[in-house]
Amino acid sequence: MRRVPNFDANLSFQTQVAERLSRRVLLRGGLQAMAALAAAHPLAELSRFARSGHGPDSASSIFAGPHLRDRAAMAAAAAEEGAKPTADLLIPGKDRRLLVHNPARTGFEIETPLELLREDTITPAAKLFVRNNQQPDWSATLAPAPAGPWRLEVAGLLEFPRVVTLDELKTLPQVEHELVLQCSGNGRAMFSAVSPVKGSQWSYGAMGNVRFKGVSLKSVFEKFDVRPHASARFITAEGAESPGKPGAADFEHSLPLDETLSRAILAFEMNGQPLPSVHGGPLRLVTPGYYGTMHVKWLSRLRLDPQESVNHHQSKRYRTPRELIQPGGAFDYRIDNSDAHWRMKIKSVFFSPVHNSAAKGAKLLASGVAWNDGTALIDAVELSSDGGQTWRRAEMQRAGRYAWQPWQAALSLPAGSHTLICRAIDTLGNSQPLDGTVAWNPDGYVWNGADRVTVRIEG
Repeated sequence: MRRVPNFDANLSFQTQVAERLSRRVLLRGGLQAMAALAAAHPLAELSRFARSGHGPDSASSIFAGPHLRDRAAMAAAAAEEGAKPTADLLIPGKDRRLLVHNPARTGFEIETPLELLREDTITPAAKLFVRNNQQPDWSATLAPAPAGPWRLEVAGLLEFPRVVTLDELKTLPQVEHELVLQCSGNGRAMFSAVSPVKGSQWSYGAMGNVRFKGVSLKSVFEKFDVRPHASARFITAEGAESPGKPGAADFEHSLPLDETLSRAILAFEMNGQPLPSVHGGPLRLVTPGYYGTMHVKWLSRLRLDPQESVNHHQSKRYRTPRELIQPGGAFDYRIDNSDAHWRMKIKSVFFSPVHNSAAKGAKLLASGVAWNDGTALIDAVELSSDGGQTWRRAEMQRAGRYAWQPWQAALSLPAGSHTLICRAIDTLGNSQPLDGTVAWNPDGYVWNGADRVTVRIEG
């Protein structure tokens, strides 16, 4: 049995990691060493940071948990030794069974396998996917952000700009939403099956069902007398983090002002706990029913604008073409020929049976979840076992308008191999295309094709 190195709680995290990396002890002792270090470290730097009175937006290098540069060094060492870095190595507390697509400190990309996703009605922070375009050095942890003041600036098209502290926000009435948090790249691998698309090849697990708690954006505007000018049509959100590469565009997103005011909250809790740093703590803009990229993390500024931002991330990246594209084709994204990733498309997936599994006997219980943008109710989830020629309705368990809607259906199938299809339909008539690849786009965004699993029934 390999010995797990002991860690000295009185020495700094950086010092011990540097020593072990230089001697290549880290991986010879196994990745379990990192768990031992995380448990032993007293976070002395974090305490000192809190006493200093600086907030997590400070330029200080003090951190809540492991510094991203240290995490990157560990990941590099793992790769050099032929080991793939695991999620718990990058972010202490994350389930090591998560799939790491990108361990770079400029922005983690970590997926929840479907077998983990279906275990919980509310996705725990330890199992929740991570998709960060850029991230603060102190954010590689499930712990809350370092203590200290956090300020939100409200600027742009209004007569009097405002600066509001997090403590002031917490004095307002609080609201909580259970909602689907989904990256707009979720399902990208399905597009790649027809023709390769750019980006990490997410399958099902760039999503989760979580509870966010905070204060409504509308109540903030009312309390602090924020009066948008009549020409303001969008609200642009910025985070406190900086681009991971020199010369890169800073991350920001524009959302429609009226709908955002009616839906959005400024969230500081997730699943009943302080919002984890890696998921945007201490403050995140959350607009239920919108794709995850619009839930801007480490929120530090809201800007009222007359039009969508021309920032690269808003005008060129997180968009889908308004016209159909032949798989493999190129597209020049512009604001006037494409749609921003605001409202989520209707979608349903199988949780059971597992694709390419076997079941004994003719009776089979199929189950899964469905969701949309919350504008209309999910009216039905339908299943087919004959390629879409006939359909039957599943039984649905109703949840909040923005949350997963669980469903199940008891099926009787003869022996042999069967491909099952599920699709959701809402009260506005929106449904999932049987062939999701009709919406192929070069970046593989907003997949919502009908889901399919193949199961073999054994007599």
